[in-house]
Amino acid sequence: METIENALYLVATPIGHLGDLTFRALDILKRCDLIASEDTRRSGILFKHYGVATPRISYHAHNFGKRRDELLARLAEGKSVALVSDAGMPGISDPGEDIVGAALDAGFRVIPIPGANALLPALVASGLPAGRFLFEGFLPRTKKERAEVLDALAGEARTAILYISPHRLGADLKDLLQALGDRPAVLARELTKVYETFHRGSLATLLNLSGEKDLKGEMCLVIAGKTAGAAADEEEIRAALARLMAQGRPPKEAARAIAKQYGLGKNDVYPLTFKNSVLNVLEEEK
Repeated sequence: METIENALYLVATPIGHLGDLTFRALDILKRCDLIASEDTRRSGILFKHYGVATPRISYHAHNFGKRRDELLARLAEGKSVALVSDAGMPGISDPGEDIVGAALDAGFRVIPIPGANALLPALVASGLPAGRFLFEGFLPRTKKERAEVLDALAGEARTAILYISPHRLGADLKDLLQALGDRPAVLARELTKVYETFHRGSLATLLNLSGEKDLKGEMCLVIAGKTAGAAADEEEIRAALARLMAQGRPPKEAARAIAKQYGLGKNDVYPLTFKNSVLNVLEEEK
């Protein structure tokens, strides 16, 4: 079989249904010199189904530092290397971006082989506006980073797409509801698989659903953006200020950030930082 160009190929693989592998992706996987897989056992199911016998090694979050040098060495020898993730497009919410940057810095070609992914099917089937959107990935775990992301999403007018882990579903929905208010939202679960399901409603209804049902599987959450021109009430603004000030941001700086986020004047927001302080003192005196 004729070899292919010396390059790093980013090959999208099915997120569930094996029939979603493209002809071009299959051709690359069969003709490349080496396949780097996030999970060789999981990708092995796909390769066995399509008769892909190309040698493969693991490349994941726990070994990418060591493997990066090995893959670059193969590329330096003139070999072709295909990178695949557990599912979907490599480089999105996985360590693939590390080897991409390293390969480019070393002067090698990086060739994307598009195909299946989770975020776009979730978006277009959600029924929410898809003309402009924001992909956030997984919400951060650390308190400060999480608060910063939630504050940014609160003022975002574009439709937002997030990945959700089943064991974090309730906590993520609770924090999103508190920060964004009860916006229209759709939870897409097990896309392209046998139990593909779209739960449609709002953040509040999805939070209630997560408490009633033990939802499992891979999930994407699609959330409507902030309605253009919608006026934020004082309580919402004070809550946003409180989150920033709790992170140690000075009142003036917090007021400036929130004013920009909500399209308000800083002088309209700054007095609320004092009101927050007064309310905190009164609460402590109870």
